[in-house]
Order: sequence, then structure tokens, then C-alpha cells
Amino acid sequence: MADELAPPLLIRGGTVFDGSGQRPGLRADVLVRDGVVAAIGLDLEAPEGAQVIDARGCWVTPGFIDLHTHYDAEVEIAPALGESVRHGVTSILVGSCGLSFAMGTPEDLADQFCRVEAVPRDTVLPLLEKIKDWETPAEYLEHLEHLPLGPNVTAMFGHSAVRASVMGLSRSVDDEARATPRELAEMTRHLHDALDAGYLGMSFNTLPWDKLDGDRERSKSTPSVYATWKEYRHFARVLRERERILQMVPDLQGRWNIPLIAAMSTGIGRKRLKTMIISLIDSVAMRGTHKVAGEITRFLNDHLRGDLRWQSLPLPFELWVDGMEVPVMEELGAGTAALHETDLDRRKALLEDPAWREMFRRQWSNKLASKAWHRDLAEPRIIASPDPALVGRTFAEVAAERNQDPLGCFLDLQAEHGNALRWYTVVGNDRLRELEYVVDHPAVLIGFSDAGAHLRNMAYYDFPLHLLRLVLDAEREGRTLMSRERAVHRVTGELADYLGIDAGHLEVGRRADLVVIDPTTLDERLVAMDEDEMVGMPGLDRLVRRHDECVPTVVINGRLAWHEGEFVAGFGDRRGYGSVLRATA
Repeated sequence: MADELAPPLLIRGGTVFDGSGQRPGLRADVLVRDGVVAAIGLDLEAPEGAQVIDARGCWVTPGFIDLHTHYDAEVEIAPALGESVRHGVTSILVGSCGLSFAMGTPEDLADQFCRVEAVPRDTVLPLLEKIKDWETPAEYLEHLEHLPLGPNVTAMFGHSAVRASVMGLSRSVDDEARATPRELAEMTRHLHDALDAGYLGMSFNTLPWDKLDGDRERSKSTPSVYATWKEYRHFARVLRERERILQMVPDLQGRWNIPLIAAMSTGIGRKRLKTMIISLIDSVAMRGTHKVAGEITRFLNDHLRGDLRWQSLPLPFELWVDGMEVPVMEELGAGTAALHETDLDRRKALLEDPAWREMFRRQWSNKLASKAWHRDLAEPRIIASPDPALVGRTFAEVAAERNQDPLGCFLDLQAEHGNALRWYTVVGNDRLRELEYVVDHPAVLIGFSDAGAHLRNMAYYDFPLHLLRLVLDAEREGRTLMSRERAVHRVTGELADYLGIDAGHLEVGRRADLVVIDPTTLDERLVAMDEDEMVGMPGLDRLVRRHDECVPTVVINGRLAWHEGEFVAGFGDRRGYGSVLRATA
């Protein structure tokens, strides 16, 4: 932490929501001193030297929590993580989807992380080779504590990371290899060490189209995918006994393993297991599955003593794509073959190869295959191209003009323009009433931002504001989606309590992470999308949503971090803002 104490803050006249979901917002002042909430009440006196912030007409809430990020790399490059903080996020979780920097060689970690999360390997690998000074899960958290963190950081322990570290990367992704009893015992010891150090739990991945980068095992799935269910259940028993969390990415191609994951959470004759699955969504490709999953989960939690939760976004799930650079293309073996080619000239040659095209067409048209993306080329719209005549049109519209079938046209344009062809599609959550069903479901945890990953594909850093907007939009229509206090609770206290961290509550004596929100701005302004150069990655423009008027003020650990559209001097350069949050249980 920084040596000097931050000056007191008095946030005056806002409507204060405490994050409990039990009490409506009340007009009050909030006094922050020495990093904690010192007082909440009317007409509080400003201490000498205090900075007074006028919050009249605004909401004052606990800082938001993002329970699903891939900031593992970015926190080393730009530890302010400002894209989240400017939207009111004051605590983030790393180590999702089986991927974690907790242990492993720099090359192994870069190979596991970069292709899956669409982060440049030529940046991440040299960075890890330069800065990696930890060998154990506990040492990794100590390393994070010495960074000038913007938000608070908490962590899951990644199954892929420990599996590759113990078994070796090649054995960990060998279809025929199984963890030996000695290897399983060593992984278990590392898991216990991680939980002792304060990790919230362990994350796993069973999705085959999350692929490795690098040139050693390129295009194989990440190590967690190759484990047996016996191995998953072994670690589930450890997590159950330790009362920690199991986070799992299901196999979205078959969805066959979701019931197995759900069964692990049940507590009949044993402790419940906190289990988070990614993700409940009103999928365009698989209409109705969100309600089937939602009602089965409701029954499991209510009658079989389950503790199963789905991570979910409170807004449409949109993708922006350069060429074929998007994870959903890995659903197809032919798509994986294309993305295997990092040399774009060789990729172009492959896309023009008749045999490859026939394979792609056959896999694309398989009506029996489960899929995450709808593949309806009448919907995706071209938003940038070397040929300006294409911009604003769907692939189907261009195909009709050229007297082609849509898929043939799609592949021709990919081969012709490569990554210079940029297009947009909606994967799910495109129907308001179905989205409201998702965000109101008691088994849903709000959040699945993937912040820090897919920098060119998506930007959900501001997802908590979209939930608040849904609630206000319903009110404007004379409907009630949920109370305002419950909406605040869903992105603050509910998440903190489930994760087991000291965050999410605005109470006297608690750490002072809080946000000032102007509710009059929670409207169409949230939708606007822009691009900005990624800090520490020159030449890489990331997608961002910038609506700074929505969040006038952000306070982290009692320090003013963001105010009136600017980061405070020293934020992200000196310690004293974010800290490492360890499991409280």
C-alpha cells in the first residue's frame, strides 16, 4: 500500500444503495476516511482537508464486481485496468476458464492463454519471460500485491495451468495420456496450497475449440479439456470439502456434460458445491435452451440441494470480427485449420483450396451439430472492407448481387480481403423479454465480461450499467423488472457474498469501494462502440465503450481513482488503490 493516507472524502447528497438488496436507496452523505466508510447520514460535517463531491441527483453504490475476466496478462502491462474502473468496476477476478498465470513456464502460459483469449503472443511471451518471478500459487498473489493495481484483484486457480505444469504441456494435451496417481497427488497439493493462499476455487474447461497457441502443440485444445471426469470429480471433492468454488466451461458443441457438471453441485448426503457455469444466454442458434437450463437449474437448487449458478451478461452478446479471427470459427475443424495458419498468405491459399472449402461447407451445414453461432449469413453485417461498396451490407445481400450462394460468397470475401474484412454479428440476448428472464433468474450471477480478452471482438467492461439500464427502461414503460436495490445488489453484494470476498457492501467500517452513477444517462448512450489503442500494445486497437458521464466518480480503498471524466494523477502508477482480495472462508 502507499505510505501516505488519502485525504478524507465526503460524498454529499446522493441516493445511497448499500449493496444488500434489502433496503431501498436513501438520500445521505457518505464520509470516507483512512480507506473505510466512516459515516453514512444526513448533513455530515466535512473534516478538515476533505474533498467534497456533490452527488445530488446521483446514485452512490458499492463498487461493481466483475467475476469473469482474463486480465491475467493486461494487469502486468497496465495494472490500472482503467477500462473497467472508468465504468465503476472496483474488483475483478482473474484465472477463469482453466487459464491462470499462477504457475507454469512463460512459454506454457503464453501458449495456453494467447489464442484462446485473442491476445498477441508476441507481447505476452516476452513480458512473462521478463517479469515472471513466481513459482507457486502463493508467490503469484504476492507478485500481484506489489503491482500498482487499479481495482482489487481476486483469483481462481486454473486447471490447465497446474495440469501443464505437473504433467508437462505435451502430456497434458495427449489424448492417450492420463494423470498418474503421483501427478494427481501433486496437482492436489498445489490446489490446497492455492486455497490456503486465498484463491477462491479452481476453474476448468471442457470446451474443445479453445486452442493452444505457439508452435509446439498449436491447435490442440487447452490442457483442462483432456482430463477425465474422474479427474474433475477428484478436484470437485477437494473444493466441496474446502467450501470453495468450481468454475466450469461446458462443452458447448455437445452440451452433453452440463448435467454432469450440475450433478457435481448437488448436496444430498454431502456438502453442496458452489458451481459456476459459463454461460446462460438466449442463443440465436439454440432458441429456448436458456429456459430449459434455467428451469432445470431452479429444480436442482430448490429440491436437490444444488448450488449451481450461471454467469450471464445483461445485454446483447455481440461480436466484431476481423476476417475469421473469432473463437466461434473453432467450432468447425476447417475453421481451426484456417486459424492454425498464422501466415495470412498461407491462410488465403487454404481458403481458396477446393478440398478445404468442401470440408468447411460440410461442417458448416451439419444441421445435427450443436453450435454457439447461428451461421445465418443474412444477419452478419460488413462494417469495414478494402472494398467500400461492401460496407453496411450483409453477406447474403452481397451474395444475391453476385448470384452466389451466401457461404460461397462469405468464403470468397474472406480469401480476398483476409483480416481487413471486418463484420458484426449478434450471438444472443437479442430479445428483451428473454434477456429479462435471464437477468432475473435466481441462479444467474451477473457478469461474463471476458475483460482483457478478445480485444477486437467484444467490449463488456461496463456490463453492470446495462443491468441498471434494463431496470430503468422497464420503469419508464410502467413495468417492474426488479427493484433498484436488487439490481445494485446483483452486481455488488450478491457477487461478493457468493465469491466469499470483502467487497460489494457500502457499510460503516467496511472498505470504501464505491461508485457515483448518474441514472439520467443510463440510456442509448451505453450502446455506442469505439476503438482505442491498447495500453502497452502499440498498434493494437481494442474495442471500448466510452460514456464517461454515466459514472462521475469511482473510489477504490478510500482513494479517488476516477473523477469527472479523468483518472486521478498517480492512479495506475503508485500502489494504494487496488489490493489482492483473498477468500474470506
